[in-house]
Amino acid sequence: MLRFILRRLFYGILVLWGVVTVVFLLFNILPGDPARMIMGQRADVSSVEAIKKDLGLDKPVSLQYLKFLNDLSPLSLHQLEKSDSYWYLDSEKYTSSLVVLKMGSRGLVLKKPYLRRSYQSKRQVSGIIAEAFPKTMLLAGTSILIAMIIGILLGIPAALYKDSPLDRILLVFSSIGMSVPSFFAAILIAWLFAFVLAEYTGLQMFGSLYSVDDYTGEVYLDLKNLILPAITLGIRPLAIVVSLTRSSLLDVLSQDYIRTAYAKGLSKYRVVVFHGLRNALNPVLTAVSGWFASLMAGAVFVEYVFDWKGIGVVIVDALDKYDLPVIMGSVLFISVILIIINIMVDIIYAFLDPRVRLA
Repeated sequence: MLRFILRRLFYGILVLWGVVTVVFLLFNILPGDPARMIMGQRADVSSVEAIKKDLGLDKPVSLQYLKFLNDLSPLSLHQLEKSDSYWYLDSEKYTSSLVVLKMGSRGLVLKKPYLRRSYQSKRQVSGIIAEAFPKTMLLAGTSILIAMIIGILLGIPAALYKDSPLDRILLVFSSIGMSVPSFFAAILIAWLFAFVLAEYTGLQMFGSLYSVDDYTGEVYLDLKNLILPAITLGIRPLAIVVSLTRSSLLDVLSQDYIRTAYAKGLSKYRVVVFHGLRNALNPVLTAVSGWFASLMAGAVFVEYVFDWKGIGVVIVDALDKYDLPVIMGSVLFISVILIIINIMVDIIYAFLDPRVRLA
């Protein structure tokens, strides 16, 4: 089992290195001058050159790439004494750093990954993401939880009563849920429940996670504003979970060991829940892991429509302002989340099905 986990971690690191390389190359071949974006189009030549030097844009692309990898790595090599060096350990950039090995004027440093600073706000990208991520995590987590619980509960009767009216209705629902784009569903649900039926639902389209009491002025958590975006974001994974649970459970219930369990006199509930459902959930868990990670990225449209201040809104604003460090940092952060979730699901999958460890 340990060998399996180490192998998955190694593959995850390789994938992350590939993502970092693609992101760097993609955003470094795009047209545009970051220095002029920071200083404005009327900036003089000397100011633009100074900004380029500060950002390292005057260096060869290969050297910029190595610096980018060095900045992202928790264990990195830096110049400790020469403040004018391209590799200098600047305490304002590399916070929470610890020199673990000193080699003359250079040192091996343990630090937080440095995602650079926003071109517009001058804030560290890590701080921007740290502020927005909990809101996106709450939204995506609530959506996938709704999808899993309701999807499995609906998929079980759909499999047990195959070709019944209930089964056909659920299949139609699954087809519609998988085909409706998130941005269209967000607009439709917001219009219906936050405008047309707002008087009855008490929900609002542009709701903040935190609200202020009109009388006391206290800030409190207002989870009702999470309802519409969470349902909107969870529609597609819900449809997937219903369909996968149904098809997987039908396949498992046709196996010989299920007939043997019935022959031993076990109740239908025990056979379905403890023998059938446990083995049928493997593909569901795999799909949910991918969907959870994709929800972190796919929340962009839903967050923008409902003005939910998460990573989605941050990415849209950064794209609008051509703020490359924020875009690159957000993409890399979401990639890391995707890789971690996939590794965790692989490990869980290996516990549920020991045959996976041999793959």
